[in-house]
Amino acid sequence: MRIVDLLKKEAVVLNAEVSTKEQMLDLLVDLHKEVGNIKDKAAFKAGIMKRESEGPTAIAEGICIPHSKNEAVINPGIAAITVPSGVDCAALDGEPSNLFFMIAAPAEGSDVHLEALSRLSTILMDPAFREKLLSAKDVDAFLAAIDEKETEKYGEEDKAAQAAEAPAKKAGYQVLAVTACPTGIAHTYMAAEALEEKGKELGISIKVETNGSGGAKNVLTQEEIDACDGIIIAADKNVEMARFDGKPVIKVKVSDGIHKSQELIERAVKGDGPIYHHEGGKAASTASEGDESFGRQIYKHLMNGVSNMLPFVIGGGILIAIAFLLDDYSIDPSNFGMNTPMAAFFKTAGGVAFNFMLPILAGFIAMSIADRPGLMVGFAGGAIASAGTTFASCFNSDITVISGGFLGALFAGFLAGYLVLALEKITEKMPSSMDGLRPMLIYPVAGLLLISVIMFAINPFFSWLNQLLADALNSLSGTNSILLGLIVGGMMSIDMGGPFNKAAYVFGTASLAYQTDAGYMIMAAVMVGGMVPPIAIAIASWVFKNKFTDNDRKTAPVNAIMGLCFISEAAIPFAAGDPLHVIPPCVIGSAVAGALSMAFKCTLMAPHGGIFVFPVVGNALMYIIALAIGSIVGAVMLGLLRKPVESK
Repeated sequence: MRIVDLLKKEAVVLNAEVSTKEQMLDLLVDLHKEVGNIKDKAAFKAGIMKRESEGPTAIAEGICIPHSKNEAVINPGIAAITVPSGVDCAALDGEPSNLFFMIAAPAEGSDVHLEALSRLSTILMDPAFREKLLSAKDVDAFLAAIDEKETEKYGEEDKAAQAAEAPAKKAGYQVLAVTACPTGIAHTYMAAEALEEKGKELGISIKVETNGSGGAKNVLTQEEIDACDGIIIAADKNVEMARFDGKPVIKVKVSDGIHKSQELIERAVKGDGPIYHHEGGKAASTASEGDESFGRQIYKHLMNGVSNMLPFVIGGGILIAIAFLLDDYSIDPSNFGMNTPMAAFFKTAGGVAFNFMLPILAGFIAMSIADRPGLMVGFAGGAIASAGTTFASCFNSDITVISGGFLGALFAGFLAGYLVLALEKITEKMPSSMDGLRPMLIYPVAGLLLISVIMFAINPFFSWLNQLLADALNSLSGTNSILLGLIVGGMMSIDMGGPFNKAAYVFGTASLAYQTDAGYMIMAAVMVGGMVPPIAIAIASWVFKNKFTDNDRKTAPVNAIMGLCFISEAAIPFAAGDPLHVIPPCVIGSAVAGALSMAFKCTLMAPHGGIFVFPVVGNALMYIIALAIGSIVGAVMLGLLRKPVESK
């Protein structure tokens, strides 16, 4: 194995400020830990000191190469520092050492440290080469000098070794990837397909794990992870990360997996990504959140809650809607939905699932932040917010409580997650013998107590805010409601799965929690707005044939079907290829559809489903008309704005 393959850029420090042998060894051990070569600094340092006790590793001519074959080593590697002023390491020639290379080798396996030691000792005998390393202006120049010298000395030998290893390498994957989006319906699989297709085009073997709505598919094995060159995480929600400890991980938005697949694969195959370091209990965290903005972290935690909440809202909402379809309004208008046995069954079953909406939202937001210990605390906080319980209502049962609603549960989820993180921080100094007690007793008991006290105290505010929003929704009428429908419908097409789209979708889903006609109208406007873009593009490609390529027209049926299924991401390839001429027509068409849906007072109790939930849409015929008009408007504008393909 070549020296440059073992020596990562992050494991090199030039002109290090150390003055003693102890400081030098500590710095090199720290570098190995930082790049993921070792799992236990103390154990590895003990191995280094044991080797030093057997005789100095400072050879002569300013060279010192401490090394250890050690059980604490995860990946074989080298760390290097230069100290121009020198450090006394009891070298054989009595001179201070100024070039230091520390070799780490796993306890099991080949003697990679001996091969690396032999190569280093040989090439460092050249005084001009040593001077070149000491005078290197930056780490890139330092590594380039080693690469050049190693190629000069061992080039032919390395070529022969690579030729022998080639068949073995073909059995594994050079690059691994994981894709995930909050709903797990479209972006997840589009990113996976883009990465796989680009991998084939580049001749780079790649395997992609999808974390979709049906669970993880094509799951990466530990053997594949150990053998790969780099890993791509294209996700807008948290995925299991512990398995990637010590590997270079490139972490991006799921949309980058679609639009930047070549750049990501080329970086991954070079190992050009930060080394992921797994932190104890955070099995589902992303690679160090330190390089993510606070807003990005909040977005991912929120989407984790929303994606896990959706099945409860969809299942419960559709069953409740079926109950209204089956019931007889004339029996008892005040008990509509429960008048007949069959209707009562559907409404009760749907209500059970629907009532889990807010606790699930809060629980999985907290779990995204603090992993499994946060789930119970967040779930309890969401349940308290949903119930609207306060200190006053605890002591006086005559007090009427009002639910804290979606915003209360949202607050409870984030509060619970960060409370559990604080408890983890506070208790981290406890004896290791009590590690099992922390997640089983301290976190749930202390977490529940804290979340209860805070939510009981703050629930009156969220109850007031929730009631204010409910009154505002119920008062929507005429121009105001149409304007709101126009806005949320248009937002669904601005970025098709991006922040604007998700903001409108979450707003629509949150409106369902109020269980009012106004909330159901908003959800209907949101869904019809999201259905328009692919349908409009399909219609335009059929009508304005000279504005689309043959390949574009071939995808028209697929676009139409995906649009009818409320998968607006089908329009992304067209929007990405010609944003100025595609996005504005789609936004206008969606806005028209959303406004008409509101004007026709169409309602929807489920947050997803497309045409499959049309039977439970209130005023379904006018809803179809709103969808048709919005799609036609978008298609006509596309035909007017796009240039003929011949003139492009």
